[in-house]
Amino acid sequence: MSKVSPEQASAQLDAGPPAESTTPASRSFRQILLRQLTERLQQLSWISGRVGHVFASRQQLHPTDFRALTAIYQNERAGHPMTGRDLTVELDLTPAAITYVVDRLVASGHVARERDPGDGRRLLLRYSEPGREVAMRFFGPLGRHHKDALAGFSEAELECASRVLGAVVTSLTEYEGVLRQSD
Repeated sequence: MSKVSPEQASAQLDAGPPAESTTPASRSFRQILLRQLTERLQQLSWISGRVGHVFASRQQLHPTDFRALTAIYQNERAGHPMTGRDLTVELDLTPAAITYVVDRLVASGHVARERDPGDGRRLLLRYSEPGREVAMRFFGPLGRHHKDALAGFSEAELECASRVLGAVVTSLTEYEGVLRQSD
């Protein structure tokens, strides 16, 4: 089986389904669209992972460190700063492994430990200002690329895309819960 790059796969999807796919005996147009969306989401996941790997590599971070950094960032952005225990659950690692990851992130300047103002015994993991600056230098241009790529879409189309992606995120989150319950 030959390998297909994400760019080649994207071009194939842009070309649309093969002509025979639209015959009465074939799958419905909805099924074709669902297949295309699934393939696009797989491409998105793949290329996002590759971009994350480049960032981690340039920062001399282990892939697990990048996963932890991403979790810390997303939770802090949502208004729920993480503790080491939270990160242990989120990444499904041992407390000792998380301590090692957090120590590396603190030493590299990406993360800071802060006392929880509501409970001084707890340490919160925060994205540090130097870490934010590094992330902005790397991911800022990506944000501009996204903005340019989406410039031709109407607000209605962007709202629809947001709803679709939200439904997929919800579906993945629920499926992960089912998988974890069966462990």
